[in-house]
Amino acid sequence: MTDTVLSSANAEVKIGFGRPFVIIGERINPTGRKILAEEMKTGDYSRVESDARAQIAAGADMLDVNAGIPLADEPRILAESIRLVQSITDAPLSIDSSIVAALEAGLEAYEGKPLLNSVTGEEERLESVLPLVKKYGAAVVAISNDEAGISENPDERFAVAKKIVERAADHGIHYSNVVVDPLVMPVGAVNSAGRQVLDLVKRLREELKVNTTCGASNFSFGIPNRKGMDGVFLSMAIAAGMTSAITNPLHEEVMQSVMGANVVTGNDANCAKWLKKYRQPAEEGAARGGREGRRRRRARE
Repeated sequence: MTDTVLSSANAEVKIGFGRPFVIIGERINPTGRKILAEEMKTGDYSRVESDARAQIAAGADMLDVNAGIPLADEPRILAESIRLVQSITDAPLSIDSSIVAALEAGLEAYEGKPLLNSVTGEEERLESVLPLVKKYGAAVVAISNDEAGISENPDERFAVAKKIVERAADHGIHYSNVVVDPLVMPVGAVNSAGRQVLDLVKRLREELKVNTTCGASNFSFGIPNRKGMDGVFLSMAIAAGMTSAITNPLHEEVMQSVMGANVVTGNDANCAKWLKKYRQPAEEGAARGGREGRRRRRARE
């Protein structure tokens, strides 16, 4: 079975078949967050710090760090954000950027083995990102689109993923260090989006033997009760073999679904994590009261 091992300076996370599902917290991302973008642009990382702490407290196993701010010095901001986050948590990180220079700046700043987010099947991207993955000994997210864009045909998305895995091998990168994102379409726009992902995840696991991830919230885009829908989607994706996702750990519906799926798949040994979170503590004196009550009943009898 395939394990993708990520690490910080002091801790390790394994994404793998037969292991608990790995939650990668998505909140450190200025896209669509105007206040966060302005703060990061001016060197104020207080919200980055609070988002990191909150996500870890909510149960995230890793954190995604993105600094995609228009007209900003993204390489500098990403590197500074990574250093800050690594100073307050031992959780491994996903270094997230569409700019190659920013990815390299993040890799240079990082202590440990990160997940690089991401490479696509586009030739230019393959030849610029894969050498960085090899040079820094990272793992990489492989997104299943290429020069033709995102195909609605799952067979074509699988072919792109296979191409990336093969090209990674050409660069000396083992398939265990390639985590494929099969691309989740919004179900409100593509009615078969869920079925496509479930089928793709099974093929990726069985034929390419790679771990998988996704941007889970894409699935519910444009429909009501998004948190509930994301939870249902993830629980079914886990059953199909998906091994990680970039999502918001602050959403209780999502985390409950993931924890429940870990129980159902046997990846929460003895239901330990579920019991720790949800078992109600006995009320003070309840046990003693129960014993005394039994003694009184016996005395009356």
